Amino acid sequence: MDTIENRKRTHACGDLRLQNAGQLVTVAGWVQRQRDLGALIFVDLRDRTGIVQLAFGDDSPCALFAKAGELRSEYVVMAIGIVRERSAKNAEIPTGDVEIAVSELLLLAKSETPPFEIAANSQTNELTRLKYRYLDLRRPDLQRNLLMRHKITKTCRDYFDANGFVEIETPMLIRSTPEGARDYLVPSRLHHGHFYALPQSPQLYKQLSMVAGFDRYVQFARCFRDEDLRADRQPEFTQIDLEMSFVSLEQILEIVEGLIAALAKSLDLPIALPIERIQYKDALRRFGSDKPDLRYGMELFDVSAQTENCGFSVFSSAVKAGGSVGGITAKGAFASLTRKEIDKLTEFAKGVGAKGLAWVRIAPDGTPTSSFGKFFNDEEMRTLMQTAKAEAGDVAFFAADTNNAHVLSVLGLLRQELAKKLRLIPKDVLKFAWVTDFPFFDWDEETETFVAMHHPFTAPTDASLAILESDKAAVVAQAADLTLNGIELSSGSVRITDPVLQSRIFDLLGLSKEEAQTKFGYLLEAFRYGAPPHGGMGLGLDRLVMQLLGCESLRDVVAFPKVQNASEPMTECPAPVDPAQWAELGLSPRGAI
Repeated sequence: MDTIENRKRTHACGDLRLQNAGQLVTVAGWVQRQRDLGALIFVDLRDRTGIVQLAFGDDSPCALFAKAGELRSEYVVMAIGIVRERSAKNAEIPTGDVEIAVSELLLLAKSETPPFEIAANSQTNELTRLKYRYLDLRRPDLQRNLLMRHKITKTCRDYFDANGFVEIETPMLIRSTPEGARDYLVPSRLHHGHFYALPQSPQLYKQLSMVAGFDRYVQFARCFRDEDLRADRQPEFTQIDLEMSFVSLEQILEIVEGLIAALAKSLDLPIALPIERIQYKDALRRFGSDKPDLRYGMELFDVSAQTENCGFSVFSSAVKAGGSVGGITAKGAFASLTRKEIDKLTEFAKGVGAKGLAWVRIAPDGTPTSSFGKFFNDEEMRTLMQTAKAEAGDVAFFAADTNNAHVLSVLGLLRQELAKKLRLIPKDVLKFAWVTDFPFFDWDEETETFVAMHHPFTAPTDASLAILESDKAAVVAQAADLTLNGIELSSGSVRITDPVLQSRIFDLLGLSKEEAQTKFGYLLEAFRYGAPPHGGMGLGLDRLVMQLLGCESLRDVVAFPKVQNASEPMTECPAPVDPAQWAELGLSPRGAI
């Protein structure tokens, strides 16, 4: 192998243009491919900036020409030569007008044949690519994603710095606190039987930063949640965490919206500002979700009033029992949604909690066919279709339940499924939304108790203080979520700093004074020494990057991700540890020693 010695790279592969013609340059990278044409050899050399062509010909010394002939894909080389205009230009790459007439070639490392081609949009099985992630990351599309993530992160940092925020790191080994998901626990070697937790968020520490007087805090915080994975969730993720003193919820939203504006400008993205605001109850009523996808219409409707006394008992009994009947109309979907497709959608609806799915198909000539038509006369069906805004060529679906929330949830998921099936989701469209006026309490059906929808330090609105004990379901939180294309990006709120109010909230959540002291004592103690009013948000950086770049999965924007079972194929973690390590921690594979 050759060595670099005192040679210095002068240019990146993707930076060379016609204006560099005549210059002596030194480039380095990986061989993308080698083309031996007999009297000529061309090598495509790749680094993270792009590809440039290396040329070897009749005028090349024999040893140099022979060396070029031995190059194979993924060999690492350094090339020195004169930039010249190409005789056969390549309009598909930015450097396609030039090539380097190589005068010196250094072979820095050989490569075995890779298990898959290093190329954009690889069709190789993802598990294989993740096992060799260091090779997968050489692909230009993944490198582009991570370089854009860097740019997005830098834009965010610059924005917060310009707006007076101080970046403060908080601990990774903390006390376990209830955050809504399972903690990852770390046993202590010095305190057997005691555990640290990895932070689900820096929530309490950032509030303590406000008590400490820093006024505006930000952190690109690593967070950990031991929960089931999906395309938009990883067990460890990065959160743009911010907190501000002496602010209202409105001011918090303004700061975050300013960040979105800065990103739109930096990345030249078509983002409509100001961001639309939707009350929580309206989001559920219109879209069946508190993270609505606004890229397409197909809003939900309610027909409870029209069906309360109808002859179809599935509808009428649900309404009379205090429930509802809702629906959704797929415009112009008569041809696409055949009976076979409707049967599939019915099974989908049952799979997400529906007891069934009623439907009406209206032929192009205006003739309706329905799963419940025999229970309705012509006038009743016309009235129903008017409410559904269903016309010739449309298909309307209906769901009924004694639980209104179930109806909205089923229809919301059906809306998403229909949008995918009918290809209604436009590409390269970014639709942000603020969801506001969240309920403070959420009803937990398993425990049949009210729990905090956000966290127990969220402040209720002033108007809700009088009904905290008497009407929990009506209490509104000073909280808001930012959503993008149907995915929650951030959640934030104004915090409680009044010890009396905090005590009331703990009581309402069934948390005794002893429990509160055990779990949050250090924060409550801090609040006794002059806590400023404050609030903040946590914005998921991984999800933000994924959505801005139009990626399908978080794994496309995270360098070394986990797969669905929370393992990493490349390093094969999690993995067993030596029994001696168990003993040091006061543990054994079967439990505590």
